Amino acid sequence: MKWKELPRNIKVRMITSFFNRAVSSAVMPFMALFFAQELNKIWAGLFLISTVVIGFLINLVGGYISDRFPRKKVLMITSWLNALFFLIMTISLFPTNKIIVLFALAYVGFIITSSLGRPAMHAIIIDSTTPENRKAIYALDYWLVNLSMAIGAALGGLLYLNHQKELFIMLTCTSTLIPIAYGVWLQDKFTDQLQKKHKNVLVDLISNYKVAFKDTAFVKVVTGSTFIFAAELSLNSYIGIRLAETFEAVRIGSFEIVGVRMLSILNIENMLLVVCFTFIINRFTDKMNKKNALITGLIIYGIGYVTVTSANTWYMLVLFNLIATMGELIYSPIRNAEQANMIPSDKRGSYSAFSNLSFSGADLIARASIIIGAFLIPTMMSVYIGFIVMVGTILIYTGLFAKTIKVNNLVNKGVSGD
Repeated sequence: MKWKELPRNIKVRMITSFFNRAVSSAVMPFMALFFAQELNKIWAGLFLISTVVIGFLINLVGGYISDRFPRKKVLMITSWLNALFFLIMTISLFPTNKIIVLFALAYVGFIITSSLGRPAMHAIIIDSTTPENRKAIYALDYWLVNLSMAIGAALGGLLYLNHQKELFIMLTCTSTLIPIAYGVWLQDKFTDQLQKKHKNVLVDLISNYKVAFKDTAFVKVVTGSTFIFAAELSLNSYIGIRLAETFEAVRIGSFEIVGVRMLSILNIENMLLVVCFTFIINRFTDKMNKKNALITGLIIYGIGYVTVTSANTWYMLVLFNLIATMGELIYSPIRNAEQANMIPSDKRGSYSAFSNLSFSGADLIARASIIIGAFLIPTMMSVYIGFIVMVGTILIYTGLFAKTIKVNNLVNKGVSGD
């Protein structure tokens, strides 16, 4: 799909999120390190866990708001507030003794406003696409996300230690331009707003999500995605810790690759493969049956991460990380597009917010794998990851294609009955 053929809203979203993510990816991964250095590790851990919980709960509120009110207005308000909180964070870094309490409060404010606005953005994207072009658009978005994160990681590596203030100034400027771009170019044609059914707002919010919870197929896809994402997130949790402890260092001339560096190499490899092969793989899967492509991608993805979980030689890690990423490139655009096709038009914000459960849940499973890994040997952890991916694959496949499977079975029975 050519750039000029894309709907205007998609172009606005992709351009603004590219620059925003490139700058924020240079800062946000270092927040744990920042708070640990300025205060202590325990405080940093508890504080960041609490922000994950706050973000998830506010995200649900954001989904409800984006279905009840004009989405562009929701985005404009939350984007301006994001810029304000980044400005406060930047100002708090300038005194010789940084105002950490102010920085932390502004960080919580940013988590709240960004979580409120995210479902509205996701809903506008679904509003602006059709079932026919969704797969191509999600593939392009997936590519841009990884490219921007790679640029952000490089920026952070170069500037974070000695140019913190400059990074936050860049982030403040970028986040200030985003609501301006939304105001000028973003179109909100959505008119099918959700009507309030209960006088009590909390009761209305809960009853709104009951619809998503009762949608068995959608719940299956979200739960399955939780298990699938957990395998990838385990790379920077259990697998990272295991490599730091047990990976035998490899020397290339005077350069030594230890466990932590091996983890960085795997992450860089993942991003480079996504940037280089997304469109080639997408063109290839366009010629395949969607069901076959999805199941093939998930199986390849599973084989890759099952092996990486316990592999301890550099060439096995690099090879099977490549295999896992190829599987991800095959299944991801299909899963994204088919999941979007399942969402009712008047509940896109709420369903999008509910679907974010998969990321929060996957993060919890990946963190739990660190504790489980303390009791199991690496090969048993491979079995554990394999089981998680298998359950996730079954849930996603049956959730996305259960209706099609039932229809085909009925047709086949009808044919055999004749």
